[in-house]
Amino acid sequence: MKKILFILLLIPFCTLAQTRLGGAGGNQDAAENATQEDTIKPPISAYKIITIENDTTYLDTTLTIEKDYKFNYRRKDNFELLPFSNTGQTYNKLGMDFDAEKLYPEFGAQARHYNYFEIEDINYYHIPTPITEAYFKTVPEQGQQLDVLFSINTSERLNFSAAYKGVRALGRYQNELTSTGVFRFGLTYKTLDRKYHMRTHFVSHNLFNQENGGLSDLANRQYIAKEEEFEDRSLLEMNFENAESTLYGKRFYLDHYYHLATPDSLSSNTLKVGHIFNHEYKKFDFLQAQARNGIFGPSFQQNNLRDRVRLTEFYNEAYVQWSNKTLGEVKAKAAVKNFEYGYKTFYIRETDTINNKLNGSNYSVGGEYRKSIGGFDVEADAMLNLAGDFTGSYFSAHAGYSLDEENRLEFGVNQNSHMPNYNFLLYQSNYINYNWQNDFDNVNTQSIYGTLRSEKLLDIEGRLTQIQNYTYFARGEDSLVKPFQAGDQVRYLKLKASKDFDFGLFAIDNTLMYQNVLDGASVLNLPEFVTRNSIYYKDEWFSKALYLQTGFTFKYFTNYNMNAYDPVLAEFYVQNSAEFGNYPVVDFFFNGKVDQTRIFVKLEHINSLIDGNNNFVAPGYPYTDFLVRFGVVWNFFL
Repeated sequence: MKKILFILLLIPFCTLAQTRLGGAGGNQDAAENATQEDTIKPPISAYKIITIENDTTYLDTTLTIEKDYKFNYRRKDNFELLPFSNTGQTYNKLGMDFDAEKLYPEFGAQARHYNYFEIEDINYYHIPTPITEAYFKTVPEQGQQLDVLFSINTSERLNFSAAYKGVRALGRYQNELTSTGVFRFGLTYKTLDRKYHMRTHFVSHNLFNQENGGLSDLANRQYIAKEEEFEDRSLLEMNFENAESTLYGKRFYLDHYYHLATPDSLSSNTLKVGHIFNHEYKKFDFLQAQARNGIFGPSFQQNNLRDRVRLTEFYNEAYVQWSNKTLGEVKAKAAVKNFEYGYKTFYIRETDTINNKLNGSNYSVGGEYRKSIGGFDVEADAMLNLAGDFTGSYFSAHAGYSLDEENRLEFGVNQNSHMPNYNFLLYQSNYINYNWQNDFDNVNTQSIYGTLRSEKLLDIEGRLTQIQNYTYFARGEDSLVKPFQAGDQVRYLKLKASKDFDFGLFAIDNTLMYQNVLDGASVLNLPEFVTRNSIYYKDEWFSKALYLQTGFTFKYFTNYNMNAYDPVLAEFYVQNSAEFGNYPVVDFFFNGKVDQTRIFVKLEHINSLIDGNNNFVAPGYPYTDFLVRFGVVWNFFL
């Protein structure tokens, strides 16, 4: 809340400092410009949003069905995810992607990273006037969620942005309170001669969840039987009410470069040298007032359990980039990464000792290439760990070809080799079973993919992935959760198609995904079909003062062995004893746009009013009941 007040107090002072882009005249020019500014507004395309990959879009204040899909806690489309019952909790997966370019292990506690802002999630801005975007949405029971962004160019060469995302939601079940606080600050700058460019950001995360372990055995039976008494979900007994977990994270990121040569009338060559620095710190805490040995096995102590693991990383990359209109863009890069992951204690057993830390350095080299060749846009990126504590490499190649203005074909390959995440390699806990140190092999992934985007036909994408040494969590012979590495390869096929139909005042939007785990179905569980279909009415009312969209969204997925959730690890694990799914979810929505404000009203899971709800998002974790949700996204242009 303090950060929100700081941003709001900053707005009037920053507004006074705002100057028109390119404006450098004297007082008379300023007076003339001020008169013109009262009547001439910059076009919306002048409000640029720039990603880490330098893809540039502009601020989009329209209302579309895609905006409805993204109006949620993550502010991203959740088609391949299944949300837990309370805002701010985790998601189970309905689909998988294995195309990440990874050289190193990741932290772990992956179930808590859905609202973690990675480097690629941070945008940068270039705008003619200050802007503010405010997002608000209600939550189950008590609380609210808010995301406020403010950005300003104090000159054409300098931009600041600051944002805060806060969530607090009580939830309908016992002990599932969530509290989220994420502060982001970004800056871009270039010198007067345009030779030096810099962009940087800072992010701080505090993601808190109470943990209840899901429904108890008795409550599970009562929920499945749809007993009327327990329509008040707070009466259902949970496995425990004395645990909580928190993921903390801070990151400082800097990417800056200097142009040694720029294009002129005699040459099209450009040459620049650059440097990327990234410092990231993460900490995950699991606290429990009293041990639950019947669920997690024996423990070192019975009261006031606390598990804490930390990760600190320093990454430095130097690069040289040369480009030419004829030969394209070539980039050579070299990097060093220092890491320290672990705990403050050793665990000495009769046969071995579990160390407290993994630390060291990795040295890597690589390159990138981009060029338009005969109508094809070609991109390639590769990197290899030459020396250090972890081996790893990745290679990706991508090509796109526009058949015409309405049809585009894209295809590519991806190869990746990296160590499993740190929590597979080393873990310590007050629960004795959750203590291990493993010497796993690299996870090796190869995939090929293709995409066709056609305005008249449909958008369709396919991907075939093969994985050696797939690493996962599952219950062992003692029925307790442990890490495993598959001995046989996993092969996974994914096809996804989408198409919208516009009939004037009515429209239909359809997305269908087909998946087949060709090999390794016992360790990678996914539904065969997932579909989402929306049918809605759209029109302008009140002399075009209001644009609205209203209709129904239907989502369905087939039965499968849904992964189970482990709160000690904050990870999902494979289970093959029970199938879940095969249930529809129908939402009714009424969305409107007035000026720059988008208003969203949704009646979630309305079909549960007819037949009740005994569906699950993970074994022991119920799917959300009928809810009425509303919120707004509001843009201010100063």
